[in-house]
Amino acid sequence: MRAYNFSAGPAVVPESVLAQAAEEMMDWHGHGMSVMEMSHRSPEFLQIAEETAADLRELMHIPDNYKVLFLQGGATGQFAAIPMNLARRGGTADYVINGIWGKKAAAEAEKFVTVNTAAQADPFTYAPNQTEWQLSDKAAYVHVTPNETINGVAFNGDPGPLPGDVPLVGDVSSMILSEPINVSRYGVLYAGAQKNMGPAGLAVVIVRDDLLDRARQDVPLIWNWSEKSVAGSMLNTPPTYSWYLAGLTYKWLKNLGGVEAIAKTNRLKAKKLYDAIDTSDFYQNNINPAYRSKMNVVFTMAKPELDETFATEAHAQGLKNLGGHRSIGGLRASLYNAMPEAGVDALITFMKEFEKKHG
Repeated sequence: MRAYNFSAGPAVVPESVLAQAAEEMMDWHGHGMSVMEMSHRSPEFLQIAEETAADLRELMHIPDNYKVLFLQGGATGQFAAIPMNLARRGGTADYVINGIWGKKAAAEAEKFVTVNTAAQADPFTYAPNQTEWQLSDKAAYVHVTPNETINGVAFNGDPGPLPGDVPLVGDVSSMILSEPINVSRYGVLYAGAQKNMGPAGLAVVIVRDDLLDRARQDVPLIWNWSEKSVAGSMLNTPPTYSWYLAGLTYKWLKNLGGVEAIAKTNRLKAKKLYDAIDTSDFYQNNINPAYRSKMNVVFTMAKPELDETFATEAHAQGLKNLGGHRSIGGLRASLYNAMPEAGVDALITFMKEFEKKHG
């Protein structure tokens, strides 16, 4: 029996995707080899790559004037790639920080640009309202993290237009494909794949065409979006198997009715779990309700010394990876697209039983 995996990433993958990958492992569509053995230049893999990109465009309603890149290095690699591709030396970039990942992105960017912290939540229990952002006069871009995986904080909606032609950059790693995103509000969107798109090893960058000519002359080739775009994301050997599995995940999502359909399910799953927390004196969530993440539900107990016991006993019941991030502790349940409603129901049942036993 498969466990319910609440890991923040690498995360749960749809069972039908795993089953199809297993069926095709030794022989993809009668070609006598696994996808992981194919040349990335072969007609077979190029077919996979093209279909995957087309499916992502369809799911996210990506306008024609945006390029979709499938890259390596994860979202963390893009923390450096973003300033190198968008800002000149000595330039300034604005960062809105509502959690630990936004803080990490800003710290990495400081190696390449002057970072202006346009707004920072204190503590990380809400997302600063756009009316509070103190933007620079000549920022190369504004960076936001719409969903903070570690802290369980979300904007819950796309930011509004920015003054002038300053591009908005969004790290959507833990919420991409979980709810609609107005891509045209952003100059760049980027995400690691290991949460809602498949296994680790792949990063997706969606970048508006007019931003591809801003890269510095000394940007390493491997991080240069323009060069990657010209090469069809194949400047070097890409993570082909992760790319293939992302494609299977996109088709799974399309068969469910797309992003709009899964968003309804995600809202229901999150509401169930938050209701269970809010109606108990034993469990607590300290995030402002208006900014609660639907993907990453963080919670603590009235008796913090029981956190480890909770995670251990849950693990024994097939509810895996419920420990909070090492930087903040507590507990966390990640409810990505592939987490079935039955998994949330099983967790709530366990929470009630644990409260009776230890409350």
